[in-house]
Amino acid sequence: MLWSVVGLSVSCGWMPPWWVPVPLWLGWLAVLLTACDLIARRLPDVLTLTAYPVAALLLGAADPGLLLGGLTGLVLFAGLYLGVRVLSPASIGPGDVKLAGSLGAVVGAVSVPAVLGCVAVAAGLTLVVAARSRGAAVAHGPAMLLPAWLVAAFPAAFGGPEVTAGAW
Repeated sequence: MLWSVVGLSVSCGWMPPWWVPVPLWLGWLAVLLTACDLIARRLPDVLTLTAYPVAALLLGAADPGLLLGGLTGLVLFAGLYLGVRVLSPASIGPGDVKLAGSLGAVVGAVSVPAVLGCVAVAAGLTLVVAARSRGAAVAHGPAMLLPAWLVAAFPAAFGGPEVTAGAW
């Protein structure tokens, strides 16, 4: 379904064709990580850590000019999550911190201000689910992945790359 939305986005001109591999990959990653987090309450290193070179490769191939925004987003998203982890270790898992960097890279490549929006939306979604779960542990990964994927799938809505730009 996520891949169909990407097809719709590109066919409607909401996404440049050279950007398509990024949300396709992020959608695939989101499905895998959401399943892992909901079932095992873990975001495995084999997915979170390998996401860094894949994100760098996809962003560089799409448009090397996006790498600076991607690096800024990586530092911002991961830095915020690392800060929360250091100040309150029980508040956020290490897998969430590891995932934050690669998501920040993708979101930052579209729009650095959107990184802060993703952080805020992820926190809000998690708070809503936590309020309804009555004290049970809540998986935060899906709440991080949803807004990041939406930014990647609809970059024009967030001030992202124009359809005419890019290396392809």
